[in-house]
Amino acid sequence: MFQFEIQATCRNTGARCGCFHTPHGPVMTPRFMPVGTLGTVKGVTTSQLAETGAQMVLSNTYHLHLQPGEEIVAEAGGLHRFMGWDGPMLTDSGGFQVFSLGDLNRIDDEGVDFRNPRNGSRILLTPERSMQIQMRLGADVAMAFDQCPPYPATENDVAEACRRTHAWLGRCADAHQRDDQALFGIVQGGCFPHLRDLSARTVADFNLPGIAIGGVSVGEPVEEMHQIVRQVTPLLPDDRPRYLMGIGTLREMAVAVANGIDMFDCVLPTRLGRHGTALVGGERWNLRNARFRHDHTPLDASCPCIACRQHTRAYLNHLIRSEELLGLTLLSIHNLTHLIRFTTAMGLAIRDGCFSEDFAPWEPSSRAHHTW
Repeated sequence: MFQFEIQATCRNTGARCGCFHTPHGPVMTPRFMPVGTLGTVKGVTTSQLAETGAQMVLSNTYHLHLQPGEEIVAEAGGLHRFMGWDGPMLTDSGGFQVFSLGDLNRIDDEGVDFRNPRNGSRILLTPERSMQIQMRLGADVAMAFDQCPPYPATENDVAEACRRTHAWLGRCADAHQRDDQALFGIVQGGCFPHLRDLSARTVADFNLPGIAIGGVSVGEPVEEMHQIVRQVTPLLPDDRPRYLMGIGTLREMAVAVANGIDMFDCVLPTRLGRHGTALVGGERWNLRNARFRHDHTPLDASCPCIACRQHTRAYLNHLIRSEELLGLTLLSIHNLTHLIRFTTAMGLAIRDGCFSEDFAPWEPSSRAHHTW
């Protein structure tokens, strides 16, 4: 039911393109995956989401447990039917909230005791409970419950988070019982190479359908993230999808793909869109800026999204300045399309044998330019 086939590789880098087969359809890689934390990609309908080229969409176990609750989602027939999305889905385990809600939780070997930000009640999230919730939600991929340490953290604290993550992964594997849902493990280890090595080898030994690299984009310098990817990826199985969590910038995705990463997610495109910012040619444009008031050209003439196809920079500037919700939706659609086009173009370049020429300008010695 879950199979990953590599369709082409780059002769000069570790880049590869492939297809991850799921019960709700294929995911062509490399692939950016939009984040729909509460069963919705903010401000975008599922029909609009499909038009961006999205294939796999993320939701979050912790937040859906709080509202509306996994039982209501299960009553609806699962998360796909509940939100009206027919394509593949992945649910995060709640492990990232161990990091992001650090002031609201208490961690021990049993699990994480959260204080509900809505009403102050206590919620104990254990590996077993995370699996139960994710099985009820019914996404195609469930992520193992892990402890994501902050940056910076001491070596002892990161080593403790690794030990706990590996123990929790064993408990997740024992508790997970849905054949139509793949369980992915998560590599931790912070910025300590020996801990990353240990975690990668430990997680790989579980022989799961896919593996993620977690604990990046949590405040570390970007070069540290690049080094983690370069170190960890060769330690992971070649025949499984590799997922770099929380990354959604062009340069970082291109570097990661060149080192063998297949999947990405990030809240960046819709977060920027909700603040009136558009991604154009790898740059961030504030559409509130006065320079766009009389600009009657498309936002990006090469982009097929509805914002670029039917509207102008001047109109988008008017919507943002007027605080119209339509402007935020249009920019979110555009930003999602932008990142998905980029990862799709990397896959095409790998197939055509020109990935290192078209997507390697981050190397100081390279004369390459983005041609997508």
